[in-house]
Amino acid sequence: MARVIWTDPALQDLDTIADYIALDKPVAARKLVRTVFTKVSKLSLFPQMGSVPPEIPDLPYRHLVVPPCRVLYRIEKKSIYIVAVLRGEQMLRVDKLYRPE
Repeated sequence: MARVIWTDPALQDLDTIADYIALDKPVAARKLVRTVFTKVSKLSLFPQMGSVPPEIPDLPYRHLVVPPCRVLYRIEKKSIYIVAVLRGEQMLRVDKLYRPE
């Protein structure tokens, strides 16, 4: 079983998305956060369940789609680093990806 580690930038991304949704629909924002955490927790048992993002096929990242979000992660030995959470329509910026030491 792998350990899922949320990076600070990824948590900030999710918080920003939830804050925006909460302006009109606070219940939906809470539900989205719960859904994201629930689906991401499954990565500890199934780290390969996400697909390779089409924008970066040659980099060691995968993404998990949790509408309306994409959760980007990287597998490192027995750990899974959640590196970013994007809205589905956002462009992926490679320079934004966190690289664990």
